[in-house]
Amino acid sequence: MADLIPNLDLLDIVRKQIKTCVGDLELEPEVERILHSPMRELKVCLTVPMDDGTIKVFDGFRVQYNDARGPTKGGIRFHPDETIETIRALAALMTWKCALHRLPLGGAKGGVVCNPKEMSQGELERLSRAYIRAIYRLIGPDVDIPAPDVYTNPRVMAWMMDEYSRMSTKNEFGVITGKPLCLFGSEGRNEATARGGWYAIREAAKDMGLDLLGATVAVQGYGNVGYNAAYLAKSLFGCKVVAASDSKGGIYSEEGLDPEEVFVHKSETGSVVGYPGTKNISNEELLELEVDVLVPAALENVITKENASRIKASIVAEMANGPTTPEADEILYERGVHLIPDILCNGGGVIVSYFEMVQNAYMYHWDLEEVRQRLDEKMTFAYHTVLDASKSYDINMRQSSYIVAVGRVVEAMKLRGWI
Repeated sequence: MADLIPNLDLLDIVRKQIKTCVGDLELEPEVERILHSPMRELKVCLTVPMDDGTIKVFDGFRVQYNDARGPTKGGIRFHPDETIETIRALAALMTWKCALHRLPLGGAKGGVVCNPKEMSQGELERLSRAYIRAIYRLIGPDVDIPAPDVYTNPRVMAWMMDEYSRMSTKNEFGVITGKPLCLFGSEGRNEATARGGWYAIREAAKDMGLDLLGATVAVQGYGNVGYNAAYLAKSLFGCKVVAASDSKGGIYSEEGLDPEEVFVHKSETGSVVGYPGTKNISNEELLELEVDVLVPAALENVITKENASRIKASIVAEMANGPTTPEADEILYERGVHLIPDILCNGGGVIVSYFEMVQNAYMYHWDLEEVRQRLDEKMTFAYHTVLDASKSYDINMRQSSYIVAVGRVVEAMKLRGWI
């Protein structure tokens, strides 16, 4: 997922996607209106003692979008530009993502307005614990299960789990996912989003008759998801990664890149730019390269109606949230570009988080191969469900994914007597 905050249009885009389902699902106006808004929101003010003896106040949020299909699930973000609008949009995406992948969960998201890069470990710990104390009554293993997101990590999740356990007066490992392995996190969580995305790409390639061995790949974004996407492209399927980028620019090599060496270069210099033996390119140029697979793994709204006609990739695999606008979807579809939408393609993270919940619930630990096998099964089933619906309705993959996901949420709401 992106390391940057999405712009405020993301929720509007999500609502537009819901609207595309109205006719096919025969949704009444009031049902559509319900789906456009979160069921529950909480804003909190956190007072945190700083190392210099002062007290700072931080704004925090938790949005539980829809829990018709089960306890809500979603990450917690620490970012100086965090907004409630962002949280609402991402909670909505989590709702549809969980439904699409047949998880017994609803969608949620949380965040705190802060700059963790300017805070000490002690300050971050006190902030993390304060956040849990503030939202304690709204979360729990059977209610709402947070996870890491932008600028939070397993260490932060460990503090949060511990604070919740202290308040509950018992160990509650299942209240948080994305925990360190020694605190009963799951194997395979770090790579899950990228690996799940590649399972979907594999199925798309089969359907299209594309041989992934030697296929060319460009990856926009080189954070955790982007790096793992590049690494798995080469190590898992024998693809040739010819381009990669981050916020400072991109690199291109017709002969191919070594993803691990590029990662080391970025760690040492702060960017992929300037990696030896490559040509520096812009992020815009990367998107328009003639490659077999394009993986947007960073920013939202990078493929628009302005550049969609210049996208030359056979497959666009959205490992970021919202990288393609609705207008661009139609252009790509008409041009025969096979797009794997975000709620399908990047679902591996929440799937393995769900696996962590299951393991915590019955106090057992799956090995890495079992996690990967189960992830493969989930992603493969979801991909073909969306593809079949796309062919049946004669619509693009985005519309198809929303019809499947929104339809499952609406069905649950109807059966429960909510609508």
